[in-house]
Amino acid sequence: MATVLKAENIRKKFYQPTEFEVLRGLDFEVNEGEFFSITGKSGCGKSTLLYILSTMDTDYEGKLTIKDEVLTGKKQNALAAFRNEHLGFVFQFHFLLPEFTALKNVMLPALKLGKYSEEEIEHRAMEKLKWVGMDSFATKNASRLSGGQQQRVAIARALINQPAIVMGDEPTGNLDKANSQIVFELFQKLAKENNQTIIAVTHDLDFAAGSDRIMEMVDGTIAGISTPAQAGPYI
Repeated sequence: MATVLKAENIRKKFYQPTEFEVLRGLDFEVNEGEFFSITGKSGCGKSTLLYILSTMDTDYEGKLTIKDEVLTGKKQNALAAFRNEHLGFVFQFHFLLPEFTALKNVMLPALKLGKYSEEEIEHRAMEKLKWVGMDSFATKNASRLSGGQQQRVAIARALINQPAIVMGDEPTGNLDKANSQIVFELFQKLAKENNQTIIAVTHDLDFAAGSDRIMEMVDGTIAGISTPAQAGPYI
């Protein structure tokens, strides 16, 4: 199985209010098409790690390689271009533009990438909305959608550029059980059917239990990486 992301001796310090090492030499790999969950108590460093893996935080020690490309030390413009083409993001809060339609929100990253015509991008965006079950809401403004609907549009937006990795920061953290189930099933389908890699930080142990592997963090270290005993339905 091909490795899509490799983290080597990742270290990170905070300096306010006092110097504190939040990540303490992390080493791990994530495979292509894997659903990989990162769990741990608040303050253990998991969200800090995700921002480093996403290339949005460059103030760290160690080495980050994604798709056989070493990203550590690259300039911001190069990282932004890499992110837009190869990484998709789903956050706890959807960050949709409320005055734009669902369709326009999904189109935005592809318009920024500039690889395809606007007509082609609109077609692709509709396909992604259909994939998440939101095509009938394409012309509705994001502000008029429910929280669960907005999160599904956010997933479609994350997929528009066919990223190698979709990163989720508490993607079900703001949803009720029913909508959490929908989001979980979409993530599972992405990994199993589309062979796209999912890396999700989550407090939701049921969500993590349905992933392929769980990395548990404690105080900035890796306590263990395991295969869930009960992988399968999200209950």
